[in-house]
Amino acid sequence: MSGILGSFSLEGKVAVVTGASSGLGVAFATGLAEAGADIAICARRVERLEETKQRVEALGRRCIAVEADVANAEHCDRVITEAVAGFGHVDVLINNAGVGTAVPATRETPEAFSKVIEINLNGSYFMAQAFARNIGEDGGSIVNIGSVLGSTTAFLPQAAYASSKAAIIGLTRDLAQQWTARKRIRVNALAPGFFESEMTEQYPDGYLDSMMIRVPAGRKGEAHELVAAAIFLASDASSYVTGILLPVDGGLLTT
Repeated sequence: MSGILGSFSLEGKVAVVTGASSGLGVAFATGLAEAGADIAICARRVERLEETKQRVEALGRRCIAVEADVANAEHCDRVITEAVAGFGHVDVLINNAGVGTAVPATRETPEAFSKVIEINLNGSYFMAQAFARNIGEDGGSIVNIGSVLGSTTAFLPQAAYASSKAAIIGLTRDLAQQWTARKRIRVNALAPGFFESEMTEQYPDGYLDSMMIRVPAGRKGEAHELVAAAIFLASDASSYVTGILLPVDGGLLTT
């Protein structure tokens, strides 16, 4: 397919998706496969990865599953190395792996705070480093998964999570400045608003519904709406877009 619609295709591309054992990670992996990409997935829960792998392969795409903790830089290197060994190259990185807490700041332990930063921020950085070291002459695209909570509050005690997602904005901007010209790697971030996920299952009953008054669209997001934005940033359709934070939040950050 040529023209504008063809620019959204990921045919012939290889996409790496972290945190692909559940929720939005599964949606990213299957959505990018639908757009034509072969997929390398990683997560700590290897048994859940196999389910995602089967979903990708059912769409007619190839898939490699790698057990990895993105907070470990050596694991990140292994994910990219295995992707290149299996597919010959990598083109897209979706930095989706993340955790969250909702602990009052006076009670949050240093260990709990550090764990969130290590996975959400350090893990995104380590994966980006490994990806950039293995990119070909044609370059590629990194899509960091941030959050609206990097820019606003959600009336829950989430200092660690909010800090990590605010840091993703700065990381995205700096890596775009470093790599867009020199390595032809575009680096952008998505800021999801309220989407149901494994993380939001931990929220108090009725919390998400109570937040809809802040959302001009009046509803929670659907996974496919976030995946569509990721495909845009991953594909040639966004070839002149780098260093941005794209909210997918139903207008939450406008209020």
